[in-house]
This record gives sequence, structure tokens and C-alpha cells, in this order.
Amino acid sequence: MDIRVQDRDGLKIAELVGDIDGKTASGVLDALAPIVSTGKGMIVDMSGVGYMSSAGLRMLLTLYRQAAASKSLLVLVGLSEEIKETMDTTGFLTHFILAGDIQTGMQAIKNEGRRDGTD
Repeated sequence: MDIRVQDRDGLKIAELVGDIDGKTASGVLDALAPIVSTGKGMIVDMSGVGYMSSAGLRMLLTLYRQAAASKSLLVLVGLSEEIKETMDTTGFLTHFILAGDIQTGMQAIKNEGRRDGTD
């Protein structure tokens, strides 16, 4: 699993490349949890993720809970149809803001911040 984090216009963008499974999910969580807990928005670009196991689903749910606790927004970008379908079937999809690309994800965070009065 390769994790690249960059800062763009005050938002953190984490690009994940590889599979998220029982061997890699904890490393992804360790890398992203401190970022999502800052109270600012974060985009997770999953366009490079080909497979995600139930461990990956749990990791995303943990990130979502940490984001919610810190009043931060978490946007998922580039989900494959297979991962999106799995998340929809398990009910996980309703917890996340989805965007087709990073720019749209950044706009979604900006719009949500205005709606919540946090921008």
C-alpha cells in the first residue's frame, strides 16, 4: 500500500494506491487518523485501490467516526464500482460524501462548510 498525502488549498488529500486488506488497513488508519482529526476537511483518493476487504470497510468507518468527532468532513474520491457496490450493500456508503474527482471533492467540502457555518 502506497499512501501519499498532500496539502491543497488548506485541505489534506490522501492518495491510496494498492489493496486495502487485513495486512494494510491498520497502516492506512495509522497514517490518516491524525490528519482527519485536525478538524479540517480531508479527501481520500481511492482511484488507485483495486480491492478492499472488510478490514478496509472497518478502517473507513473508524476514519468517518474520527472525522465526525472532530467536526471534519471526509470525502471519498474515485471509488471503483465494485467497492462502491460493497459499501452500498453494507450500508457504509451513507456515511460518506462521494466525489468523482479531487476538484469536485474540494468543492463539496467547501459547500458543506458553508452549510454548517464552519467556513
